[in-house]
Amino acid sequence: MPGASRKPANSTKKANTPGEVVLLSGGNPQIPKGYGDEPVQAYIAAMPGWKSDVGRRIDAVIERTLPGVRKAVKWNSPFYGAGDADHGWFLSLHCFTKYIKVAFFQGASLDPVPPGASKQKDVRYLDIHEGELDEAQFAAWVEQASKLPGEKM
Repeated sequence: MPGASRKPANSTKKANTPGEVVLLSGGNPQIPKGYGDEPVQAYIAAMPGWKSDVGRRIDAVIERTLPGVRKAVKWNSPFYGAGDADHGWFLSLHCFTKYIKVAFFQGASLDPVPPGASKQKDVRYLDIHEGELDEAQFAAWVEQASKLPGEKM
C-alpha cells in the first residue's frame, strides 16, 4: 500500500519506555558503556530467555573464583578483569540467537584450551548453549585466565 511504513527485515527491538533495553541482532542487549557491577548486572538482566539465568551463573562463577574482579560493559558486552586497570581484561561475553559466546583473550594458553578457535592466535571461544554450562571447567578457565596478561581495551 503506498505510503504505508514497514519495518526493515533486520530491525532491532525498539525501547518503548524509559529504561527498557533494546535488543540488537541475535538478542544481544544494548547497554551503555560503563564500569563496575551495575552495567554488567543491567546487561545480564536484559539477556533474553534462558540466557539471563546462565549469565547470572557465569557472573557468579567469576565472582566466586576471583573475588574483587573488575567489570565493565564495552561494545555491548560485559568484560572482566583481574587486578588493576593496567592488567587489562581476560574475558568477555556476548549474546547470539542460540548461544552465549565467551571470549578468553589468552585462551590459547589455557589447559585444556577452550574449543572455539579464533582468527586471533591467542583468543579462544566457548559457546554456551542452553543447559551446557560446565561450572567446574569454566571456573578452572577463569582462574587460569585471570593470572595471564590481560587485553588493554
